[in-house]
Amino acid sequence: MRWLSNPVAQFLAAGLVTLVTVVLVTSALSRQAADEEAVADARALTQVLGRSVAQPEIPAGLVDGDAAAIDRLDRTVLDRLLVGDVRRIKVWAADGTVLYSDRTELIGAVYPLGDDELDVIADGGTDAEISDLTRPENRYERSLGGDLLEVYTRIRSPEGDPLLFEAYFTADELGEQRAAVLDRFLPITIGALAALVALATPLMLLLNRRLSRAARERERLLEAAVRASDAERLRIARDLHDGVVQDLAGASMALSTLAARSEGRVAEELQDVGRSLRVSMRSLRSLLVEIYPPDLHTAGLAAALQDLVAPLAAAGVHVDADVSGDEDASDAAVALVWRVAQEAVRNVARHARASRMSLTVRRDGAALVLEVVDDGVGFDPGATSGDGHYGLRAAGSLVREHGGSVEVESAPGSGTMVRVEVPLA
Repeated sequence: MRWLSNPVAQFLAAGLVTLVTVVLVTSALSRQAADEEAVADARALTQVLGRSVAQPEIPAGLVDGDAAAIDRLDRTVLDRLLVGDVRRIKVWAADGTVLYSDRTELIGAVYPLGDDELDVIADGGTDAEISDLTRPENRYERSLGGDLLEVYTRIRSPEGDPLLFEAYFTADELGEQRAAVLDRFLPITIGALAALVALATPLMLLLNRRLSRAARERERLLEAAVRASDAERLRIARDLHDGVVQDLAGASMALSTLAARSEGRVAEELQDVGRSLRVSMRSLRSLLVEIYPPDLHTAGLAAALQDLVAPLAAAGVHVDADVSGDEDASDAAVALVWRVAQEAVRNVARHARASRMSLTVRRDGAALVLEVVDDGVGFDPGATSGDGHYGLRAAGSLVREHGGSVEVESAPGSGTMVRVEVPLA
């Protein structure tokens, strides 16, 4: 799944998600706009049919239910009212009487009008709603199939009575207008986004290559800096080992020889000076370990850790060191364990004021486990800013970058436990 971290793949994935989102949102908005446009067209057509076609042809006597008036209206205007998607026509009186309909069974029937219909009769204008086909006055519309949109407007009879003109439209027109809107706008939207992705992808590829080259160059410079630092530290360590340490070793041996040949107080003083020189030698060797860590796979992790804890033992701290299970560990795993152990032991020496410390390295499944435990003053791991534990936190970050884990358990007055798991491979 390494491709998931590729910026170009992320850009293309984001572009695909954006494209799908835009298509869905555009479809929803276009559907809504088409529905509103179709309803507006139905309102306009109903007004034209009601006021310009039906109203001028309404004969006197229709409001009284005169059969001749009904027949005359049916013969003169019905074919001009059932046009386009209009499927049903009704003319209502204010009391809910159906004065006229192309469905003659409804003429003369009385059904209560709703508040919206009464408002249109009283105030004029138009209104529209989806037909409720369960209502008895709409029972003959059920056979028309699908949803119906009923639109009504006010007209007047020759006697001056306000009437309600109602037209029923099928939903086919809504679907056709919706499809027409989508056909116009979706290709433009999708095409624009596709063109943007097509233009931006080569730029992203070029940018990604440049960033990759810059990252490789930074990595090369960092490796060169590390190698130069290691070389300098090695030179300093060799100079100290071949110079000062050897001189101190020779002086210590000479003093021991002189002490053996001397007597009394002179011998004791020579022995004291010799012991002081040997302590200084051990301190220098520990300093050499910190300046340039040993070749862990040549000298062995156990020997390196023994040298690491030697200054603590010389300072009077009771040290238990047990190292095993590192035989099959990789160089990186051993180096990580050494690095964390170095920081943990350094913190014990500088901050813990401990009387006992145990250092354990063991194998646990596919991991190399390090535990450093002391009985010192402890600290609060959640409030370590500025208290000298930066090295341990940096080493922990390095371990986690390589797939390991670091746990630090401590509290003021309760000592400290540092536990590290590093993959063997």
